[in-house]
Amino acid sequence: MIPLVVAAASDARARFVARLTDSAQPGPGEARLLDVVDGTALFAGAEGLFSIAGDHTLVGDIVCVDPTRGTAERLVRARSAHNSFLITEQCDQLCVMCSQPPKKRHVDRFEEYRRAVRLAPEGAVIGLSGGEPTLHKAALFAFLAEARAERPDLFFHILSNGQHFEAGDVAEIRASRANCLWGIPLYSHDAPTHDAIVAKSGAYDRLLESLIHCLSGGMRIELRTVLLQTNIADLPALARFAAQHLGFISQWSIMQLENIGFAKNRFAELYVDHGADFALLAEAIDMATLAGIPSALFNMPRCSVPSAYRAYAANSISDWKRRFAPACDGCAERSICSGFFAWHPETHMRVTPL
Repeated sequence: MIPLVVAAASDARARFVARLTDSAQPGPGEARLLDVVDGTALFAGAEGLFSIAGDHTLVGDIVCVDPTRGTAERLVRARSAHNSFLITEQCDQLCVMCSQPPKKRHVDRFEEYRRAVRLAPEGAVIGLSGGEPTLHKAALFAFLAEARAERPDLFFHILSNGQHFEAGDVAEIRASRANCLWGIPLYSHDAPTHDAIVAKSGAYDRLLESLIHCLSGGMRIELRTVLLQTNIADLPALARFAAQHLGFISQWSIMQLENIGFAKNRFAELYVDHGADFALLAEAIDMATLAGIPSALFNMPRCSVPSAYRAYAANSISDWKRRFAPACDGCAERSICSGFFAWHPETHMRVTPL
């Protein structure tokens, strides 16, 4: 795994955000690399001198240095396409397979994220995740509006359970349409099944109500469905439902389960081995394709997908949490393959190099 938080030392009085540079003439918000000694890099910026440990300098990265904790969090990695900001750890659902179980507390980091956005590379794509970001909807929309005004070149991929959009949000949804894609989950066409998966009564009905406002604002939506034993049989019917009622979505992403968070102790009862039986997935993809809905398979190694459907298998797992089986070293398609989550059970890492 690629570390997102590294050891650091600073005498600054408070946390600060800076872009690391080796330029002799650093710009506003940048900290200049002065020296590297025994794997520790020394920087100078507006907050004074600080050091970051590691086997590389991280030049180009945007970091949040916390003097109290002695850490530097890599908010934006310059050489990665997988950067995201955690908006909140609060959530109003308790999905049975949640990879990041919610917490009651909320730490507002919007100001740090604003600073990072101002320093972000040209044309960067930044994910916004949670918890549930729209529990802090006013602050989120204000953040997006400011980003649009200052950095219209940036694009945001926002993960939301879609429970909290209302008529009053339509104007902001419309204004942010050009630079936002919202990832919203729907786990079944059947209300009781969806509600049971998210552990929230009425969630299905509220989601459909919410989607009406999203449609009114022209929101760009990636519909997301995690593959589970409790919904695998519903996939073809869900594809028909999407074709009939959700034809406006930009993409349908069908996602394999992560063995972490709530799923860790339920993996055996939730996991679907798509490599052993792809029939229901194939039927669902065919139906969505016929309806003109682009589909993608996430977190599924290419060799585990039948050749006729391999084009749907996305290189989807973020680089910092991806790994490959030893046998993958000789695969001709490794560079475009998702591989496995770092925490995926080795007993389920069966591969056939292509």
